[in-house]
Amino acid sequence: MNNETKKKVLVLLGSPRKKGNSTILAQEIARGAESVGARVETLYINGMDIKACQACWTCQKEESKGCAIDDDMQAIYPKLVEADSWVIASPVHWFNMSTQTKLWLDRCFALEKYGKNPYQKKIGIAMTFGDTDPFTSGCINAIRCFQDSFRYVGAKIAGIVYGSAMNAGDISRNTDLLKTAKKLGKKLGK
Repeated sequence: MNNETKKKVLVLLGSPRKKGNSTILAQEIARGAESVGARVETLYINGMDIKACQACWTCQKEESKGCAIDDDMQAIYPKLVEADSWVIASPVHWFNMSTQTKLWLDRCFALEKYGKNPYQKKIGIAMTFGDTDPFTSGCINAIRCFQDSFRYVGAKIAGIVYGSAMNAGDISRNTDLLKTAKKLGKKLGK
């Protein structure tokens, strides 16, 4: 399979921890995608300059060419459009997705100006939380936010993996969850 026919999977790491639990889940999804021949690119969004949406609506005007904010999202937009699948990984922070992930998600409001059908992707979500329950931890709030946001733009979530892990690296002991993550990666990479 040459590079033109390989599926492209873009992984967006939304944790401030470079080796955190949501990153470990995302890496397992990436391994699954690579195992079926997909090309994977990973972006550590905490290390990028992504400003908050300013609600200026410039991106929604008919003559607009996209978001008016000049930051690292300008380099991310084409990658989002080119990818066949996205993996969004985030820990739960204060009962929802991380701030870094939410900044990125809010800025996707402008994405439609960067390509035809930019949301027609397979999307995988990887979430980790420090509680024992996805409801009391707030994980369900983040999942619901992703579901509502992607339903609004007509995108489809191909799968969601989530699990409890407080300290960095704890998720690596959950072998069943890692297998499920790898299986999701294979689905995203086909």
